[in-house]
Amino acid sequence: MCLGQIHVVCSQDTLATVTAEKGDGILSLLRKHGVDPYQYYDEFVNVNIDNLRDSVHLYEGQTYAIPKVTLDTVPIESSLQEQSKEIKKIEGKTYDIFGEDHKTVLPKSERLKEAVYYLVSGHGGPDPGAMAVYKGKPIAEDEYAYDITLRLAKELLAHGAKVYIIIRDENDGIREERILDLDNDEVAYPDKTIPLNQLARLRQRVDIVNNLYKKNKGAYQRLIVTHVDSRSKGQNIDVFFYHHEKSKNGKRLAENIHKTFQSKYKKYQPNRTYSGTFEDRTSLYLVKKTHPAMTFIEIGNIRNKKDQRRILEPDNRQALAKWISEGVILDYEER
Repeated sequence: MCLGQIHVVCSQDTLATVTAEKGDGILSLLRKHGVDPYQYYDEFVNVNIDNLRDSVHLYEGQTYAIPKVTLDTVPIESSLQEQSKEIKKIEGKTYDIFGEDHKTVLPKSERLKEAVYYLVSGHGGPDPGAMAVYKGKPIAEDEYAYDITLRLAKELLAHGAKVYIIIRDENDGIREERILDLDNDEVAYPDKTIPLNQLARLRQRVDIVNNLYKKNKGAYQRLIVTHVDSRSKGQNIDVFFYHHEKSKNGKRLAENIHKTFQSKYKKYQPNRTYSGTFEDRTSLYLVKKTHPAMTFIEIGNIRNKKDQRRILEPDNRQALAKWISEGVILDYEER
């Protein structure tokens, strides 16, 4: 497939290659050259792993191979006059909450068929959560936790899961910017105003999840809560996970996602030790009060410069969501 761009080199027997320009990320590079960035993200990483920094970052001026794109149509036999014709590609479902550019979810598998997931991103509404300043602009926990949660939701849906996004912002969608604008118009599922009082906010989320849990009684159900931590600027932390001390299923979910992160770091960042942990922390209100087996994920320290790279770069947010989803699939298939 010749992509027809100025930096693309095509050959019938080799993969097309492109040269990364300043500001390019994996998602933007693939999108710019006509390739679905979510369908071919993993393949791009696998093909180009030796020329990626920390497995997700491009080097400016470096040449990268573009995965071969599967044709959208296949021939089928129809008649003597017409030996073959094309059938339309499998169409995905659309979800407006992901935003105009991301609303279509293409099916990848049915590996999570019959599974139900409740996704809660931290804070929102009147509470932005942890905050910091990056290049003179404020950044807030709720915006980044929400973006990662949307990306995770899209991955789970693509594998056949039923997904409830509990904290919702109908006009944000998945965003590709580093600095995500702050707002306070998030609502709780389906359209409830989020209270100002902290305990009232937590109770609202618990009640929503527990009521949905009753509604889906008998199904395989899991809850995933995503937060961004705030610690001293000098404290660099890895992604870590909490679960209820008495929940075997919650512990297994946290452990399987943790295990996935360990294997990803070992594969893509062999010179860096992954220090993230999974442990029980029943003192957290959502961990203590919600009924589904659950894991509570801390993505990083919003005030630390190294962790900010993990949080701010859209390619990193996509990788985090993808890795979490793989741990979720592992957990479901090992049930």
